[in-house]
Amino acid sequence: MREDEITGWFRQQRQLSPTDVPIGIGDDMAQIALGPEASVLITTDMLLDGTHFDLKTATLEQVGYKSMAASLSDCAAMATIPLAAVVAVGLPPGWSGRQLQDLHAGVVFAADKYHCPLVGGDITSWQGDGRLVVCVSMLSKPGGKPPVRRNGAKVGDIIGVTGSLGGSGRRKHLEFEPRVNEALEITQIADLHAMMDISDGLSTDLNRICTQSGVGAVIDASSVPISDDARHQADPLDAALNEGEDFELLFTLSAEQWDRLYRQWDHPVPVTGIGAITDTGRMEIRMPDGRIRDLRPGGYDHLAD
Repeated sequence: MREDEITGWFRQQRQLSPTDVPIGIGDDMAQIALGPEASVLITTDMLLDGTHFDLKTATLEQVGYKSMAASLSDCAAMATIPLAAVVAVGLPPGWSGRQLQDLHAGVVFAADKYHCPLVGGDITSWQGDGRLVVCVSMLSKPGGKPPVRRNGAKVGDIIGVTGSLGGSGRRKHLEFEPRVNEALEITQIADLHAMMDISDGLSTDLNRICTQSGVGAVIDASSVPISDDARHQADPLDAALNEGEDFELLFTLSAEQWDRLYRQWDHPVPVTGIGAITDTGRMEIRMPDGRIRDLRPGGYDHLAD
């Protein structure tokens, strides 16, 4: 089974009370009610040496930063405010205290930058061969509006993204800025219908919004903001659509709200309209020559062979 299929199966195995758990499996964070007017959101992300980073080329500070920033990006994906994090690590044999301190330095750099204190965690080590594993669990609270989910996209919505896409493997995946502040600013200006962060690639993550919302989408190839790093690739558009680990925001909102956002947006990180939500149930892309093609999810899948 592919990742989205097994996640859907997990979601079907237990009916959670919407009163106690307003948001369950399938979004970037789960929401747990603490009372009539209070709730907390939680996410967890596990990063593996050889999959999400490579210690042959990445520093331990970079690994620590990325581990924390990936969970902060989940907070951004739902426009929530980070509260605190715990970090668990599985260490290769023979690790020194100095190496742990270097990893910790990267974690707390990201934590301090986004006002999300590291409050605890766990340390364990492999018996025999094993590579570094870092798992961050993070709590957040709603911002000024309810958390933005993946399942609310509506026919006629504009599809927007922050920043630029593709080429993250050259450097960005280790030093990206989680769009926590941008998400909160966007939701202060406009009412969003759906949002998530782009971690597995635009094509795959847009498909998740469409599937959960029961809609289709068409994007305009000429409107996709391609990063300078992606332009070094053999196929820059393919890199922007499928490479992943951009950690930019992907969101939908009505045309009226998009106009409002675009007029009022005054931020160094741009927002770009790249297409529209449709009633076709299909994902499509309009090429520069005007032809419309199917857009298949071509991003990263953790369970793909």
